[in-house]
Amino acid sequence: MNATPEKPAAAKKAVTKKAAAKKAVAKKATAAAEQAPAKKTAARKTAPAKKATAEKTAKTAAGKAPAKKAAARKPESRVAMVRRARRINRELAELYPYAHPELDFTNPFELLVATVLSAQTTDLRVNQTTPRLFAVCPTPEDMAAMPPEKLEELIRPTGFFRAKTKSLLGLSAALRDRFGGEVPGRLEDLVTLPGVGRKTANVVLGNAFGVPGITVDTHFGRLARRFGWTTAEDAEKVEADVAEIFPKSEWTMLSHRVVFHGRRVCHSRKPACGACAIAPLCPAYGEGETDPEKAKKLLKYELGGQPGQRLKPPAGYPGQPAPPMAPPVAAS
Repeated sequence: MNATPEKPAAAKKAVTKKAAAKKAVAKKATAAAEQAPAKKTAARKTAPAKKATAEKTAKTAAGKAPAKKAAARKPESRVAMVRRARRINRELAELYPYAHPELDFTNPFELLVATVLSAQTTDLRVNQTTPRLFAVCPTPEDMAAMPPEKLEELIRPTGFFRAKTKSLLGLSAALRDRFGGEVPGRLEDLVTLPGVGRKTANVVLGNAFGVPGITVDTHFGRLARRFGWTTAEDAEKVEADVAEIFPKSEWTMLSHRVVFHGRRVCHSRKPACGACAIAPLCPAYGEGETDPEKAKKLLKYELGGQPGQRLKPPAGYPGQPAPPMAPPVAAS
């Protein structure tokens, strides 16, 4: 009998709870609806700022792409780097089986003089200049006796002709007085000559005497760093680092191959990455043009269908000989 009156009370209580719950849900929905426009407005206000920030970040990332790429690369062990470096050398040997010194010469003295003249100019300009020079002074004795003004005029097209004249007169006199008019075949002797450093000495030793040497010019140094063989900027340090990677017997030809590649494909400002045969082995891939068609247009000399740098290239060279220097235009 007592249970009967309690049921309506319980039911009434349950209905009250449901109503309260519905009321709370409705209140929340109203609050959310009121806040939505404010949030939407705030989102609209912040969107341009976020977009500008995103664009700025993208530009920054694009400018730092090589650095990010390098940072993401797995560290390479010394053994792996040496193996990769030697494989690059083999690939370059297949690409440039005709690699050679790009200065015209017929004897050690001519090569020594041509190499001194090649500073701060192209081998092509030197090759266009030396025929007249060697016709007038073919030996150290002849050059040492040359009046400075006349020698300056002969080598003027190579630039820095006054400093080069001083070096040529000095080294010619030293060859005449200290070495019997002959170019010495030792690095220790060559570097004592005026205007002759390790690079010039290694060029002469490797190509006139068959003594292995690594020639570190601007092209070789640039590619050695891009290939990850060294991080050094100093030429002697680059030479020492690379010498530890390759057997001595490869030094001279390695120098020619790397310089050939630097002049034809892996340029300083616009490397033709998309036309590079060793791209899969290069840690610096992507620094230059990666589109194959665009990269192909950046190739130089015989790879680009243009004349080479030598007026008298060696047998087996697949390109065209360079033209001689155009005669000066007579004043009217």
